[in-house]
Amino acid sequence: MCCESENNCEKGQLERHNTIIDEIVCHLPIAIFSVAMSMVVLSFLYYVNPAENKLGAYRLFHNFHYLHLLFAATGTVLTFRRYSKNKMLAIIIGFLAPAFFCTLSDMILPYFSGRLLGVDMSFHWCFVKKLSRVLPFVFAGMLNGWLMADHDSNKHLFYSQGFHFLHIFVSAMASILYLVSFGFSNWYNQIGFVFILLIFVVLAPCTLSDIVVPMIFAKRDKNTKK
Repeated sequence: MCCESENNCEKGQLERHNTIIDEIVCHLPIAIFSVAMSMVVLSFLYYVNPAENKLGAYRLFHNFHYLHLLFAATGTVLTFRRYSKNKMLAIIIGFLAPAFFCTLSDMILPYFSGRLLGVDMSFHWCFVKKLSRVLPFVFAGMLNGWLMADHDSNKHLFYSQGFHFLHIFVSAMASILYLVSFGFSNWYNQIGFVFILLIFVVLAPCTLSDIVVPMIFAKRDKNTKK
């Protein structure tokens, strides 16, 4: 949460960032710079070895998607456990939220973005085709979030803007590499549209997965026990 990078949450000013719109606007600058950096990285990859663009992007997409699952599972469990001690619900939300939102930002939304721009995209879903590779990253992320929650999370690195940037950057890399791998190899010709679409592709799912969804379930669980 944006206010957690400061001391506002300690002072009871949590309500200022309690809506989904607040969180999305708060993380918009991070998403803009993350997507821009992902395009810089992809441009260098194209320059270094243009003959291997599609195959290289295909392999890198999976690497970044797995890392995104790790980051997302960590953030979901960490945020949930800050507001609720329900261990079983933390495990359920910690698995389902990253599985859904990472698929949404890394595959589903890039697929439809390519189609929107007139590209004949093919759809690929890692949870079906590469489940044995996906699950270790999800479980490692859940464990990581669990362990991090046992420390002083108000001062933890996760809540710094730098860590948020890194997480969204990994998501942006996965999304743009998906475009290249599954049909949009000439993305540079429409770089402006790709840039704008990718900002929304990574912004909402990452914000919902890391902050909004786990917080909503944690607070509801806490209220039901009162």
